[in-house]
Amino acid sequence: MLNNEKIPVGVLGATGSVGQKFIELLSNHPWFEVTEVAASERSSGKKYKDAVNWILSTPLPKDVAELIVKECEPNLKSKIIFSGLDSSVAGPIEEAFAKEGYVVVSNSKNHRMDKDVPLLVPEINADHLELIKAQKYNGGCIVTNPNCSTIGLVLALKPLEDNFGLEAVNVVTMQALSGAGYPGVASLDTIDNVIPFISGEEPKLETEPLKILGKLSKGQIINNDIKISAQCNRVSVVDGHLECVQVKLKKKASIEEIKEAWKNFSAEPQKLNLPTAPLKPVHYFEEEKYPQPRIHRNLDKGMAASVGRLREDNLFDYKFVVLSHNTNRGAAGGALLCAELMKAKGLI
Repeated sequence: MLNNEKIPVGVLGATGSVGQKFIELLSNHPWFEVTEVAASERSSGKKYKDAVNWILSTPLPKDVAELIVKECEPNLKSKIIFSGLDSSVAGPIEEAFAKEGYVVVSNSKNHRMDKDVPLLVPEINADHLELIKAQKYNGGCIVTNPNCSTIGLVLALKPLEDNFGLEAVNVVTMQALSGAGYPGVASLDTIDNVIPFISGEEPKLETEPLKILGKLSKGQIINNDIKISAQCNRVSVVDGHLECVQVKLKKKASIEEIKEAWKNFSAEPQKLNLPTAPLKPVHYFEEEKYPQPRIHRNLDKGMAASVGRLREDNLFDYKFVVLSHNTNRGAAGGALLCAELMKAKGLI
């Protein structure tokens, strides 16, 4: 039975890896409760427990296990929809739901760069939610979560941009296998190997931060003009994207000033005490071998960026390493935090 104090929500793409993460994170959530799951035609009509290959280490929630999987059509009773759909099908399905008055919070890439769709990282650009007022969806809307590697990067960059300004960024990623979904990359490709290419990833990492760090002006986003260069690699790590970052600042800053900027960084999700928000968006480590995926990916609910190895750079001004959990902060957890912000602002 639905707890009357909770908002019923549906999950699209519920049998996939991101959909499963949504269900895991929504289990026992104080504000939301999964009442409907939807997936492809081959899964519809089955009980969720019979349709899903549950790959997470936590048990499949019993109440969700018994739900009948529905088709991804806008006839669900839940008006709040989390989309973990594959990008090959997500675009038109999400639009169809929005046009029927649903609030769609999406982890898919399809609408991220639409002019009237917020590309939201709640600690960074909460004001971009104003964009949904311009959407022509009959009371519905689409809000998107950025690419998984983008989120860790912009959490580390935001305090630097605010305090010192950024001219240029170079980033080299070492991205976890779970970022490719399930079953993902073949084991013979990844064991004893690094794959120096992830389809479509570098353009996302070079463009998405410009929108996220952009300014809202007269109902539109003026993109930031930072120059960003990205190289993306797939490595044999289960969860946690590690990124080596070089930055050129507009204003001179000392190492201690930069560390203080990270340390003092806090934003609306922390002020509002949102359930999924980390206590601190950025954690800095002085130990020279930190951060590391296996040790730090679950820090602060798996929702914080872990930063370390700040030092001067011979080509840029400074360089450092940032780590974030790609399926918590970078996917379902980040989208859930977007929905929590929307509820706190009265948009849900």
